[in-house]
Amino acid sequence: MAPTPPAPARAPKPPTGARELSEYFAPQRTSTEALPDPQVFIENLTRGVLEVFAGVREVEQLARWLTEDAYRKLLTRANLAARARSARGVPAKRPVHQILTIRHSSPADGIVEGVVVVAGPARTRAVAVRLEGMDGRWRTTSLALL
Repeated sequence: MAPTPPAPARAPKPPTGARELSEYFAPQRTSTEALPDPQVFIENLTRGVLEVFAGVREVEQLARWLTEDAYRKLLTRANLAARARSARGVPAKRPVHQILTIRHSSPADGIVEGVVVVAGPARTRAVAVRLEGMDGRWRTTSLALL
């Protein structure tokens, strides 16, 4: 009778408590029903973004409502706008914009995509946003000023 080969060594299982602990600290998705109406948030965010581009508001004031990627892109674009104003010798002044329409839809639970059409003194622009429910509030994951 041949001796039986030894059983392969098993990798130790990670403690389940460690995995569960990391899940508590990761961003928690929030359902649309648990969040406020996105229309007001989209309108206020748009006004804030336009003020950032005009140079009368700091990007840091909007950081709470932006994900890291959206924040970095807004910061880069705001810096470019500030350099352009400086090169032309134009001082920062409060923008005079009128919000014409706000449209939004929900492609999935906890996600809202919207567009805001804004009329300014020189031209009409659009601001496109994507919001996701995270940690009990809306966070902007994508933002584009067209």
